[in-house]
Amino acid sequence: MARTLGVIGGGQLARMMIAPAIELGIEIKVLAETEGSPAQLAATQVGDYQDLDTVREFAKTVDVLTFDHEHVPLEVLETLEAEGFKFEPSSKALRFAQNKLDMRKRLAELGVPIPDWAQINSAAELDEFIASHGSVVILKTPTGGYDGKGVRVVRSSADAADWLALGKPLLVEEKVDFVRELAQLSARNRSGEWKPWQTVQTIQRDGVCAEVLSPAPNANFELASQIAERIAVGLDVTGVLAVELFETADGNLLVNELAMRPHNSGHFSIEGALTSQFEQHVRAALNLPLGQPSAAAEYAVMLNLLGTDDKNSFVEHYDRAMNTAPGAHIHTYGKAPRAGRKMGHVTALSNLSLEDARATALAAHQALQA
Repeated sequence: MARTLGVIGGGQLARMMIAPAIELGIEIKVLAETEGSPAQLAATQVGDYQDLDTVREFAKTVDVLTFDHEHVPLEVLETLEAEGFKFEPSSKALRFAQNKLDMRKRLAELGVPIPDWAQINSAAELDEFIASHGSVVILKTPTGGYDGKGVRVVRSSADAADWLALGKPLLVEEKVDFVRELAQLSARNRSGEWKPWQTVQTIQRDGVCAEVLSPAPNANFELASQIAERIAVGLDVTGVLAVELFETADGNLLVNELAMRPHNSGHFSIEGALTSQFEQHVRAALNLPLGQPSAAAEYAVMLNLLGTDDKNSFVEHYDRAMNTAPGAHIHTYGKAPRAGRKMGHVTALSNLSLEDARATALAAHQALQA
């Protein structure tokens, strides 16, 4: 049985895989981009994940490889898979997380509910789509976007003249009139075992996730989980899959984005579920039986800690936050500080209500940022 897991990327997601891997008796190694990365405790190699030889040398030291992010070039993965190295998820699945146009095309083939969309190659095509979709649309770069980057609200092709000038295809979508955003996380292993967490609600501020509520009040878990399972099986996803959803006023769900790795919307699961997304991802990548994703408490709320300046000032206020909200769980990522960057998160649980859990999390959050 495979016992050594390699993670490409040294960010906070790799960092949070370390503890559950150790608890499972799994050796974990990380290929980090730089010295002093968040996952430095397990970083056995530092190098460029875009370089074939670098990734190959790292791959030789582990049984299975997985990812902290989706940015490893497909040609690197395909070359190494042909040489016999094993990646979970595979390049065949990961291409749909890397390229939004490929993702939209495949989801349409699978009959998954998605916003109306088109591939745009010219200003005329964009203006035509805008005219037929209520005068305001969402334009996206097919690759490289995250946390609101690579996404624009446009009313005419003039709003995207710089992107169009690059001569590369773009993705345009109808601007969905949604009432809230949800996320459905699940995990699948190579044997085909699949398990979902409960549906959560995500609250965005300035294009970045600020809060996660678990479970999402009155969410259609049956529908959300059916959509997630169809995607996981149809795209042959292994590991954690996060499906970001728009909920419309009539209760319909439309798929917005996908991530094939642990996801910000699942951080609550570290304390809020019997099996966290990080443990489950390790299990799934190594084709171990999946753990139970059942809730550890009736309610969980996670608040992101975003950088406010060029220093990681949160740690200066740990004592105050812990005294203010002893029931809160505080996580920091060891990242180089920057205003607006995700530097950590706070989670609180309650068996009374979401409001009770949020009040605890918010008290700690405010004490840390004061």
